Amino acid sequence: MDALWNLGVIRKRIMSRYRPPAPKKSAYLTKEGADKLLAELKYLWKEKRPAVTQTVSDAAKQGDRSENAEYIYGKKQLREIDRRVRYLEKRLDHCTVVDRAPNDVSRIFFGAWVTLEHEDGKLETFRIVGPDELDHHSDYISIDSPVAKALLKKEEGDEVTIRRAEGEKLYYIDSVEYRAL
Repeated sequence: MDALWNLGVIRKRIMSRYRPPAPKKSAYLTKEGADKLLAELKYLWKEKRPAVTQTVSDAAKQGDRSENAEYIYGKKQLREIDRRVRYLEKRLDHCTVVDRAPNDVSRIFFGAWVTLEHEDGKLETFRIVGPDELDHHSDYISIDSPVAKALLKKEEGDEVTIRRAEGEKLYYIDSVEYRAL
């Protein structure tokens, strides 16, 4: 009987829309990242939402709303815009904007530009930023990533073993710098 009950629970979890909560993101943003998120919020609230609202209003005046594709699509767009606006407002309220370099600039902290040297001598440079800033720049990595976590508080000249998809790799920290924040 227990096996049947467990099978039912498993089937219910597979068939349901349940999603486990996402891991909590770090609450840090660079000044540039915060400015971009604020610009997106302003654009969505001041420009995009009023335009879509007007489109929905015009579509609603045409009569039967149940088969009006413009109306249905416009309402869906409004929900997506509102969801993003709520997320951005909440995220910006809870985040700490880091706009200065740390006291010890020889160590790796949030906002650092790090150059790693691979075992074969190839150099790789990236910046450690908040999880909301990754789509703004290709050389950014999240502070929540395993690579960033392995590098935090290390300094120039240290050797670091980082677990990646290909397996564990050894890296040498070539340089750490904090460019004009």
